[in-house]
Amino acid sequence: MSIEETEINVGGVSFKGMHIAVVFAIISSIAGAIWTASSIYSRLEAVEAYEIPDTTEIVEQVELIKQELEDNDISQLQGKLAALQVNLQTIVEQQQKLLLIQERVVVAEKTVTEMETEVEKAELAVERIDKFDEYLKTMESKFQKTDKEIDDLWEGLDALANPLG
Repeated sequence: MSIEETEINVGGVSFKGMHIAVVFAIISSIAGAIWTASSIYSRLEAVEAYEIPDTTEIVEQVELIKQELEDNDISQLQGKLAALQVNLQTIVEQQQKLLLIQERVVVAEKTVTEMETEVEKAELAVERIDKFDEYLKTMESKFQKTDKEIDDLWEGLDALANPLG
């Protein structure tokens, strides 16, 4: 069933589907226009209801502020602002130098940490060498004992080979 085939009978008058769609579009456009007009009218009423305060006091205050600014000689502020700008530039330069120093400190800390690690390794190596020295000292007495036994065995063999000599 399409819109062309749709048909409505109202009071003996027959409306085809396309006529219904056109009438519906026109009615909805009219309703939208009425709603927009109503909205605009209510906004205008709200604006008209708002009271605008007397601005003469504010104008007088602005004039007074202008007079005070002229009396205080704003040109001196320009010099002070220039001095502040120079100070800020100096601070920025010093801060950049401090950042460079901080980077160097970080590198130095890394180097110190690496050196500490190497020193710890060296201390462990020295400790092992000291233990090895102690071991060698204990082995020295054993070697002397073994050398004496070997000498005694050779003397015994010599005495056996030459019993009269």
